[in-house]
Amino acid sequence: MRNEQGTFVVWNKMLGLFSADLAIDLGTANTLVHVRGKGVVLNEPSVVAIVKNGSGTPKVLAVGREAKEMLGKTPGNIVAIRPMRDGVIADFTITEQMIRHFIQKVNQRSYFIKSRVLISIPAGITSIEMKAVREAAEGAGVREVYLIEQPMAAAVGAGLPVQDARGSMIVDIGGGTTDVAVISLGGLVCFQTLRVAGDKMDEAIINYIRKKHNILVGERTAEIIKMKIGSAHSLEEELDLEVKGRDLITGVPRSINVTSVEIREALQDCIRAIVGAVKATLEKTPPELSADIIDRGIVLCGGGSQIAALDVLLSEECGLPVFLAENPLHAVVDGVGKVLEELDTYKNLLI
Repeated sequence: MRNEQGTFVVWNKMLGLFSADLAIDLGTANTLVHVRGKGVVLNEPSVVAIVKNGSGTPKVLAVGREAKEMLGKTPGNIVAIRPMRDGVIADFTITEQMIRHFIQKVNQRSYFIKSRVLISIPAGITSIEMKAVREAAEGAGVREVYLIEQPMAAAVGAGLPVQDARGSMIVDIGGGTTDVAVISLGGLVCFQTLRVAGDKMDEAIINYIRKKHNILVGERTAEIIKMKIGSAHSLEEELDLEVKGRDLITGVPRSINVTSVEIREALQDCIRAIVGAVKATLEKTPPELSADIIDRGIVLCGGGSQIAALDVLLSEECGLPVFLAENPLHAVVDGVGKVLEELDTYKNLLI
């Protein structure tokens, strides 16, 4: 028995020598991959283009950036889809193929040897959703799968002292979910996961422009509008942007100018929901940790945190200092990567 166990340990170590351990931020909008010892080596949209062939099993045509370019532009037999919705797997088969593609892309020299993978997931997802993430990764051919909650990973990536007996508050606004959490002693003391984030903001912009201007714009156009002139609070100098779409009355393409004031109005419900989640989490925070947050403030990260003046609005609404993480887009993957690099130190953070 000892001999068999010893052989297994040696074989496990040999596998580790030939395969790359990976940390994956499996996001609704983008998937980022950190390779142990190398850092972030892949940042691609979580989009897969498939060909409908009538046989039941769709054929994958493109994954990532190439597939995103096809969104809204494909003929009838080709569909560009996002297999992750609201932070969880919406299409199991396609997600598995997407994960396999990304793993093989970053580990080409030894893709046939199974890797260990650490994946971030939204806080508060169900055990069924958690199992789906784990099984999708295992189906993609990895050796071991570890999971960590996104707000915890984001806090580590933002440099917060998550292991200390001090309260730290993180607000991670991704593509599908907004995670708000207060962290102390390596655990989530109180948290809230809101399925209102970047995607819902894009949807709100599409609906607003359709109702107000009778123009239909696509998801990619809405995202560009959000990032260029979207804001949560009045700006010193309001902006405008030329937008092209299809006129819903005449059916022909048309250009209009939209302003940052209009887009702020379009986003107000989403922003209000995020502010409400932050306030609700603060209300549930124990007094001693609240005192720490008064001193340390709230840290924002994720793509949605880059909405202009969101930090100003949150600071006004909550009466606390609010800071943007040093690298808000990479906070989660940096945190997952750091945990992977120092697995023994951070093993208590894993699910």
